[in-house]
Amino acid sequence: MPQYEIAFIVHPEVDENGVAELAEKVQGWVAAGGGTVEKVERQGKKRLAYPIRKQREGHYVLLQTAMNARGPLEIERNLRLTEQVIRFMITKAEVMVASAPVAATAETAVPAPSPTN
Repeated sequence: MPQYEIAFIVHPEVDENGVAELAEKVQGWVAAGGGTVEKVERQGKKRLAYPIRKQREGHYVLLQTAMNARGPLEIERNLRLTEQVIRFMITKAEVMVASAPVAATAETAVPAPSPTN
């Protein structure tokens, strides 16, 4: 199943309990679509880089999920209809593949400069 990250910013007037409830609601949407939530990271209230809907601050939440390809479409639709969410972004996370370190061989080694007289 593809990995996705769901990041959203909640209106600053929503309290911590409201942010937690909203994060639970999003997790429910992911589960209803057949996906799983691997990690939930509530980053707290931060200052925005620029005003969004006349707001200068917001509560940041990041979810790392595994969903099928139709899952992000449903999550996006639900987040658009949620008034407390002032901005969101859903991205497909790239899976990092661990590769073996490349050893320097005689062909790839850079020769030392020769001294000139």
